[in-house]
Amino acid sequence: MIDTTGVRSARSSGLARYVAAATMARSADGGAVVAVVLMVTVSGAPGWLAGLLGACITAPHLLGPFVARRLDTARDGRTVIAAACVVHGGTLAAAVLLYPHVPAPVTGLLLIASGLVGPLLTGGISSRLPAIAGPDRVAQRRAQGWDVATYGLGGTVGPTIVAAVSAWAGPTVAALLLAAATALAAVLVRMLPYAPPSGTPAEVPRPARTLLLMVSSGPLRRTLYMTVTVAFALAALPITAVAGTSALGVTAAAAGILTAAYGLGNLAGSAVVMIRPLRGDADRLMTRLAVVVAVALAVTAAGPGLAPTGMAVVVLMAAAYFVTGVLNAHFFAATLAARSEYAPAAARGQVFVWIGAVKITAGSGGTALAGALVGFSLHLPMALAVALVAVAAAASALERRGTRRHRPG
Repeated sequence: MIDTTGVRSARSSGLARYVAAATMARSADGGAVVAVVLMVTVSGAPGWLAGLLGACITAPHLLGPFVARRLDTARDGRTVIAAACVVHGGTLAAAVLLYPHVPAPVTGLLLIASGLVGPLLTGGISSRLPAIAGPDRVAQRRAQGWDVATYGLGGTVGPTIVAAVSAWAGPTVAALLLAAATALAAVLVRMLPYAPPSGTPAEVPRPARTLLLMVSSGPLRRTLYMTVTVAFALAALPITAVAGTSALGVTAAAAGILTAAYGLGNLAGSAVVMIRPLRGDADRLMTRLAVVVAVALAVTAAGPGLAPTGMAVVVLMAAAYFVTGVLNAHFFAATLAARSEYAPAAARGQVFVWIGAVKITAGSGGTALAGALVGFSLHLPMALAVALVAVAAAASALERRGTRRHRPG
């Protein structure tokens, strides 16, 4: 007889170590760019240099898929992720320590090396989750709720730690703390349950082939373009929050309240997914959840016209941002489920990293475009965001319907 109690206990302890490792690694990944920008700014260097060095650690994420194949070919993927954590932390620490003493291009090269392995700290770690949660779909989707929470915590805790420590001891110390967090994450990753490789190196497709595989697979293709579209659209939220404070007749601090409400909504949504895991086909779930995200964005865009006073506007907008965060957490969990359930075993790690890397790039592009458009009209970025998500959801539904119509039998 199988000791199911022992199996559940082992999976629970493995999930606890996973959550700790993922939160530390993603906090470091999310806070590093803030620490670098603050460090350069405090040193008195021009703003363009701060932006350029910040981009050196974020832009290389797009190249992550070209180093992710090692996840699927290695005898032990834990070693690959742990090594990525060590490289990320080591090069970040070297960059901030050497910055005052070496030419800026040297610092830039070190930050590029740090950013290059960044996707292994995000999508790469997520690829380990199916082996930890086990084959049961409900257990996997509950674990994906935890994974969504680690992304939310990483994106919130990392920059918060940097801001607090920078005010106390300087941004260099803050960056060194992030580097130490990745070292601890490496230790915890090595303590995760072992999962054997899914195939021989000859069976694992190369990055370009993996991308073609994703594009040719209906569910993975829809996962890719819907993830990218929603990430691109949601990037307009913080830009609109900042730009809209003066137009709404409220203080600039209201922008912080709105972005905090969105972050809290993400965490609350991930908690809901942990308690009540998503049910049903992940492909259909993504379409339905994208529709409700589009509705939430539309309400957010219309919010300023629904309340007569400044304070009422802030309350209403904060509620809309919170609900949007809750819904996005559900959508994100559905995309994680789709990556896990539709990716071929021999390329699962690459699929996770490919989608994660393109999502980060889409978010950066969405932020840049929203910043450019908000100068013409406060409502233009949000209107475009709603339209894009609605079109992607409609395309997904029509594509799936066409597939069913042409299926033999």
